[in-house]
Amino acid sequence: MSLKGEIDRRRTFGIVSHPDAGKTTLTEKLLLFGGAIRVAGAVKSNKIKKGATSDFMEIERQRGISVATSVMGFEYKDIKINILDTPGHQDFAEDTYRTLTAVDSVIVVIDAAKGVEAQTRRLMRVCRMRKTPVIVFINKLDREGKDPFELLDEIENELDIKVRPLSWPVGMGKRLRGIYNMYDGKLNIFTGEDKQVAEEPIQISADSDEIIDYIGEDYTQQLRDDIELVNGVYPPFENQTYLNAEVSPVFFGSALYNFGVKELLECFIDIAPTPRPSEAEERHVDAYENKFTGFVFKIHANMDPKHRDRLAFIKICSGVFQRNTNYLHVRNGKKIKFSSPTAFMASKKSVIDEAYPGDIIGLHDTGNFKIGDTLTENEQLHFKGLPSFSPEMFKYIENDDPMKSKQLAKGVDQLMDEGVAQLFTVKMNGRKIIGTVGALQFEVIEYRLLHEYGAKCRWEPVGFHKAVWFDSKNTEQIEDFKKRKYKQVAEDKHGNDVYLAESAFDLDRAKEKFPDINFHLTNEF
Repeated sequence: MSLKGEIDRRRTFGIVSHPDAGKTTLTEKLLLFGGAIRVAGAVKSNKIKKGATSDFMEIERQRGISVATSVMGFEYKDIKINILDTPGHQDFAEDTYRTLTAVDSVIVVIDAAKGVEAQTRRLMRVCRMRKTPVIVFINKLDREGKDPFELLDEIENELDIKVRPLSWPVGMGKRLRGIYNMYDGKLNIFTGEDKQVAEEPIQISADSDEIIDYIGEDYTQQLRDDIELVNGVYPPFENQTYLNAEVSPVFFGSALYNFGVKELLECFIDIAPTPRPSEAEERHVDAYENKFTGFVFKIHANMDPKHRDRLAFIKICSGVFQRNTNYLHVRNGKKIKFSSPTAFMASKKSVIDEAYPGDIIGLHDTGNFKIGDTLTENEQLHFKGLPSFSPEMFKYIENDDPMKSKQLAKGVDQLMDEGVAQLFTVKMNGRKIIGTVGALQFEVIEYRLLHEYGAKCRWEPVGFHKAVWFDSKNTEQIEDFKKRKYKQVAEDKHGNDVYLAESAFDLDRAKEKFPDINFHLTNEF
């Protein structure tokens, strides 16, 4: 197949949500349709011994949550689909944010009973910032939930994006009779039995009298009224407005019962974008270019605890990646070749000979890579858009074993390269501060320092509110600011200036007093 043909048949997307909205269950059911797995696993279950395919780390199985992004590829109707299942838990949000730089579109999962939750808002902000096309899947229709119109209003108001329903529920909870797919005019009947594969949908118009035979007169009238209202309130669906990230198509279903999932998948492969262009500092990189380019968006150590392996996840942006070919590592200025590049099915890996734009591959890393690194055939390129977000929790990190100071320094250095957390060095006294987005990260760092590097650390509290990057063309104002705030000025791992604000009020005052200084809550490296 030609390069264009291979690119056109690829769809790379991320699944994001607030914890427990059913994101990993939806991933399992999509894999089931692709034939990638035979039996869908349960994220939390006492009866089913099989765990979710995408939750492969021990901590994920114990806690019933995803704590690391997992990558899965499969074929469906000759379309190559790459799914990135991201952590929903806010303590691991940084991993999710970076993953959004490697996908071409996103499916947001929302719990029908709970509606839009805090983590969903944060993730949508990143999608809007990057103009990533979003499909919304309203899950858990098998339970009682909010009115569908109320949910749509909430999504528009809370997530600041226009919506267009492409399917519509017939009842909800115990009264759930089915889902009408407005995209292709099919009715899917809900039997309420725990089937792995739903019955074939019926091609039928909502205005047809025959529909009464399937869902009864009352439900038919309600469905017709709802569809009339939907068509009156929301403009007709146009694929381009979705691709421009102006409108989000909305689907309803129950991932647990595998209901409404196939309709989502069928529509997704039809409307979702093929690999999109990428922005580098030097130029615009088109997916259809012949020369290979790619960037590291994630580094994961110990995917296989027996082998202490460290994998760099590479998103292919253009051209064809080939095994045993020399590529330029732009930051190091060295050529490297890879003998065993891997494709993913969660923790299962298979060696591949080539990969195309949109694909995610894993390269074994001995410490050469850090997040944001670029690989090319020979061109000096630096991809943009891998942000560091302002941490919200801070602690001093101190060495708890004087004999292991080198191991501690090496461990902290490598874990920060992995993007586990962020390191700030206070300019006044050189003390090291670790910043994270959640408390669980401190536990992860302490555990990994001890078990992977043999280093013991201890934490000391420090009362900061936000880490804010700052810059200005007004050198006098910068110098004055640094003198006045000398106790709160630090450097990040890459030598950028950071202001450690003690409170929201403190930050607001700084912005007022120093109007020529730009304060940033994200930093692209």
